[in-house]
Amino acid sequence: MSAISPVVMMDVGGTHLTDEDKALLRHPAVGGLILFTRNYEDPQQLRQLVQAIRAERPEILIAVDQEGGRVQRFREGFVELPPMGALGKHFEKAPTQALNGATLVGQLMAAELVDMGIDISFAPVLDVDDGSSTIIGNRSFGKDPQVVAQLASAFIDGMQLAGMAATGKHFPGHGSVVADSHLELPVDPRPLATIKAHDMVPFATLVDQLQGIMPAHIVYPQVDSQPAGFSKTWIQTILRQEVGFKGVIFSDDLGMAGAAQAGNFAQRAEAALSAGCDMVLACNERAGQIEVIEWLEKTPIAPTQNVGLLRARHQAVAMSQQRRSQALSYLDNIRSYWN
Repeated sequence: MSAISPVVMMDVGGTHLTDEDKALLRHPAVGGLILFTRNYEDPQQLRQLVQAIRAERPEILIAVDQEGGRVQRFREGFVELPPMGALGKHFEKAPTQALNGATLVGQLMAAELVDMGIDISFAPVLDVDDGSSTIIGNRSFGKDPQVVAQLASAFIDGMQLAGMAATGKHFPGHGSVVADSHLELPVDPRPLATIKAHDMVPFATLVDQLQGIMPAHIVYPQVDSQPAGFSKTWIQTILRQEVGFKGVIFSDDLGMAGAAQAGNFAQRAEAALSAGCDMVLACNERAGQIEVIEWLEKTPIAPTQNVGLLRARHQAVAMSQQRRSQALSYLDNIRSYWN
């Protein structure tokens, strides 16, 4: 039997590891772990949890969604981060200051996480907000693809100053559908040419700055009948070959309703990996997680991109007090744009 590749990103249920959590973390199919709000009480507890995770699996990639605004998993004891739309609003008034501020905010977000031993935040959101999406909204930097690309580039610069790799989401764009892919499978009927000229601009522009990309659980029927995250056309032909992306491709959470059309959890994982994803997120349903792991025990998986390259540089990347003070001052100055 071929060796099992570490292609699953799992989660855990609470603020401390159970014996079952520890056993799963040691499984060779597991290569990542994503943390949620339920895993957090305070910085000390989080640091201890991360240490416990690494005691079981030192090389594991630890992730979180710490975008800012509505999507910030760790709050008490961390700086409150703005929605990225606030940076977009500031850009309309003062572009240079907004770009400088985006770098400060990206560095601050990443530095706080890296200090805890966490490798990546799944950020930035590169979706272009056209005003219709119920789930993206002000998570996006704005409505202009070029502005989104500029602000995201500056934000990534800050992340990388702190030693954190950047993961753009949700390829090829989630900002032009009303439905929330957590709850249902959205369908975007626009032609490929329109998507390329609008939604894909930030991804294509930033392809050399991104170490990771996460496709959307959305069907674009004029391109493929499968959701983007399960589509060889989107992942291999468009993202890999045409856009030229060479980094790690993460599936979005297989537990989302937008993934359900592919079947049970094992079938969803097979669809994502066969399409070209390098790591699949199996979250919020332990039975589904185990189903994916058991399937991988029986199924040879080709070697993936080296997900370990996204591990944060946990050495000598602390944010200086001066930079931190500048970031906090910037956040105070743009607070009127947060809503």
